[in-house]
Amino acid sequence: MTTPLQEEKVFKDPVHKYIYVQDQTIWDLINTKEFQRLRRIRQLGTCFLTFHGAEHSRFSHSLGVYEVTRKIISQFERNKYEDWPREERLLCLCASLLHDVGHGPFSHSIEKTFGTHHEEWSCRIVLGDTEVNRILRRVSPTFPQQVAGVIAKTYHQEIVVSLVSSQLDADRMDYLLRDAYFTGVNYGTFDLERILRVMRPYQGHIVVKESGMHAVEDYLMSRYQMYWQVYFHPVTRSADVLLHNIFQRAKHLHEEGFAFRFLLHPLPNLFRQKMTVHDHFLMDEAFMQMVLMQWSFEEDLVLSDLCTRFLQRQLLKYVTLEKIDAWQIERLRDQMRSFGIDPDYYLDIDFPSDLSYDVYRPGEQDEKLPILLLDSQDTLTEISRKSEIVRSISGIHMGKYHLYYPRELLLNHADKLDKNLRKLLDL
Repeated sequence: MTTPLQEEKVFKDPVHKYIYVQDQTIWDLINTKEFQRLRRIRQLGTCFLTFHGAEHSRFSHSLGVYEVTRKIISQFERNKYEDWPREERLLCLCASLLHDVGHGPFSHSIEKTFGTHHEEWSCRIVLGDTEVNRILRRVSPTFPQQVAGVIAKTYHQEIVVSLVSSQLDADRMDYLLRDAYFTGVNYGTFDLERILRVMRPYQGHIVVKESGMHAVEDYLMSRYQMYWQVYFHPVTRSADVLLHNIFQRAKHLHEEGFAFRFLLHPLPNLFRQKMTVHDHFLMDEAFMQMVLMQWSFEEDLVLSDLCTRFLQRQLLKYVTLEKIDAWQIERLRDQMRSFGIDPDYYLDIDFPSDLSYDVYRPGEQDEKLPILLLDSQDTLTEISRKSEIVRSISGIHMGKYHLYYPRELLLNHADKLDKNLRKLLDL
């Protein structure tokens, strides 16, 4: 079991004003080396190249998710709701705090290249030979497995999982507010306190009083706007494409036996996909920035150029397309090869459905529990059945293709490009 702190600890926070820690277990987890590592992982990856204020960390976000969860549980306990399993309080708090502990540097780009997932790493850290695991085992021998179950969304109580991972969860509510604050946009703001007041535990679900529907509509609209204006910003996506291609090139060179001038541990294990929990701990963004700097001096011209582009923000340009003409793209690839430009690393097609954030689309995301409204007759209804606003934004698929290419390189060969390709790329 856990014990309360002799004196409550408080973190000053720009989003929630204060974050309160009342349990010894939570305080000890925050002070583990695995959790402190999150200070060295940006919350929004490459977004800082588009929104210069987006330098906030996974550490601050994880504390924020914990605080939102703590507020929700406190509200449930104050109102003495019978459907809330009070014995699960510490489990919810620990899972919310640790849900992102497995994120790596520029996480989603690395995950795409090497086929890993941060939730799997979070579970490995919770279950492995780590400081986090040792602290969780003080609660009970099976407590690490319970925390991992919540993170993996396999825990037997849906109501516990939904606080951390659902369409209206503590994770989303914190990152929308936090990301909006640090990027300097207004799209992500909504009335968090109102939403917390109308949330209820009911028959094994987390539900919302129907009278609070408009606050949830505002939350979903904020999420929709952040989706298109921040998370899918085409300049940020250009940086992601560049970073993904860097890792692809480095992985290919390693498989071909290329003699890197700079290949510190644990990079060989990353390329072989044999990373240990300790290897993962060493991989933070300070380490990866140093790797990119060193690789910018490698003899392989493609790797060197890609790294230089990323470090100096010389990103690939893009054109927006309604649809993709496969024959035209293949012709462009052929012409790029004839100019000595490798299209595998300098040409990319991006579409929002490939990305890790999502808008609310009921019925399309089985792993994310939907938002349920509770009316005065104690009937549950999925929110889009009652809200025209939610129906309208959940039905919109406004994604367009972005074709990324090295504009300045192709300009050098513009006179040799097909006329239709010059028009396509606006050269």
